[in-house]
Amino acid sequence: MEVHALGWIGLIALIVVMITVDIVGHVRTPHAPSLKEAAWWSVAYVAMALVFGLIVWGVWGSTYGGEYFAGYVTEKSLSVDNLFVFVIIIAAFKIPRKYQQEVLLAGIIIAIVLRAVFIALGAAAIENFTWIFYIFGAFLIYTAIAQARQGVEKPDETEEYHENGFVRLVRRVVPVTEGFVGGKLIHRHSGKTFITPMLLAIIAIGSADILFAVDSIPAIFGLTQEPYLVFAANAFSLLGLRQLYFLVDGLLDKLVYLHYGLAAILGFIGLKLVVHALHENELGFINGGEPWLAIPEPGIAVSLAWIVGVLAITVIASLARNKKDARLAAAEPAIRDRGEGDGPSSPSGPPVDAERHTSGE
Repeated sequence: MEVHALGWIGLIALIVVMITVDIVGHVRTPHAPSLKEAAWWSVAYVAMALVFGLIVWGVWGSTYGGEYFAGYVTEKSLSVDNLFVFVIIIAAFKIPRKYQQEVLLAGIIIAIVLRAVFIALGAAAIENFTWIFYIFGAFLIYTAIAQARQGVEKPDETEEYHENGFVRLVRRVVPVTEGFVGGKLIHRHSGKTFITPMLLAIIAIGSADILFAVDSIPAIFGLTQEPYLVFAANAFSLLGLRQLYFLVDGLLDKLVYLHYGLAAILGFIGLKLVVHALHENELGFINGGEPWLAIPEPGIAVSLAWIVGVLAITVIASLARNKKDARLAAAEPAIRDRGEGDGPSSPSGPPVDAERHTSGE
């Protein structure tokens, strides 16, 4: 895929404009966005991502267009899982709701920069070492198993947030204020410089994304090896997270089967990467160092269909489970009331032994 320098400049300029709009239009005036505002902006960000995909399709062809869309849908679905952690971090730091937009946006900007570095390193590794696909594939299969196991955990087992080592290091090195100082990140008092919990929350979200990138970067490289498409899909999926957070805040627990869906997607891409590695095989202890083509590699159309299909099934199954749980919850009081009413109105008399005792037998 030949991408002119203008293509990169245009993509980066678009990302900068989107971030600027967020800062000027939303974060500069701290407020808690309404559901309507979050919904409209979420639609706008998804629309821009889709329009970009159509441009890729028109300029570079359907193959690369399909790779971008598959990558974007995968990254978007993984970013929804990331929101669980963002919710926990923001709750742990007790960020006031009107400042949550600022914290999320700053964390997302850090995440975009870090992912650009990871993508560059990943692209260089793939270019020079084809065996890296074996590692990527094995790691994604392991992650898929972990996601499936996480799906059967009780919710309270995963809701506690533990600060990572980097955040703990910052706490030890730099003085931290006891509470929030308006919307400040840094505060001067009595000649000393303090950082606020808000800055710590931004650091926590940005550094937590390093762990997310370990999953998502290998996943998208399993769908496309084009750095331009990998970066674009990551950027568009991350930039919409702020709006998505406020749109689905409180509804994330309704996606009860999300972990299973992500496990199916990551497992599929992991297997696809292993098959691709076998097709490009250069390791002497595998098939004598020759490519092994016995298993066909799924094309981008199959991959996109699998990803969209799994997500659709996951959402439909989650909604059905929620309706069932709601019916059971509504019926429970009535069943309990009937059970309690059976005691005093029961026609059965006292036990036989009691009757004998009272009659003197």
